[in-house]
Amino acid sequence: MLVGVDNHTDYPEDVIAGLPRVGPDLQIDVAAVARLKPDLVLASLTVPGHERIVEELTRARLPFIAPEPVSLEDVYGDIRRIGAELGAVARAAALVESMQRELASAPQPSRAPRVLVEWWPKPVIAPGRLSWVDDLLTCAGAVNPLHEAAVKSKPLTDEQACELLPDAIVISWCGVKVQKYRPEVVYRRPAWQSLPALEQRRVYAIAEAYLGRPGPRLVEGFRALRRIVDDFAASTES
Repeated sequence: MLVGVDNHTDYPEDVIAGLPRVGPDLQIDVAAVARLKPDLVLASLTVPGHERIVEELTRARLPFIAPEPVSLEDVYGDIRRIGAELGAVARAAALVESMQRELASAPQPSRAPRVLVEWWPKPVIAPGRLSWVDDLLTCAGAVNPLHEAAVKSKPLTDEQACELLPDAIVISWCGVKVQKYRPEVVYRRPAWQSLPALEQRRVYAIAEAYLGRPGPRLVEGFRALRRIVDDFAASTES
């Protein structure tokens, strides 16, 4: 059913191998998309700049949907919507149910660690309350230090980051392969040296594919966050 992908698509490898590429996500060649004669284009509005691509799809009169999920419930709704568009209602419902079962299974710790997720290192950009990551952290038994900020994400100064007092920091840099994540970048920040996360060497890396892409693999991100919560509980209760 899949007839083409953007240049950044990397999963599942066996499915995308050999498929036509239509450009990077913020510079899609809409004419190339049209030549593939798709019955449906799966677009997105999750990254600033995607709205321009959606406008081009509209002008080209291509059939598309462009989800803009904020919460986990939005992600579940998008999966059901895509399933309905593809004639796979039952499969979509089963997928959502399996995700919900797993994310509801984690026991809550006696003290929830404050876990700051970094979408980008310079400037530091972190998710606020209007993010599925906020929900994932809650499900995993952690607290988003930016939960009170009613934003999708926001840049942080050193002073603001220090005021958040994170117990752990997760780097999940967008558009960067996890093999190139460098926790030492965080450990070297002079103004952050007194943070609990740095003092206790709790800087972790979780692939952006597992936290930054609102789809089924958020379960993998949840599992990784849960391991961080378990490590924190073990170290504080011993």
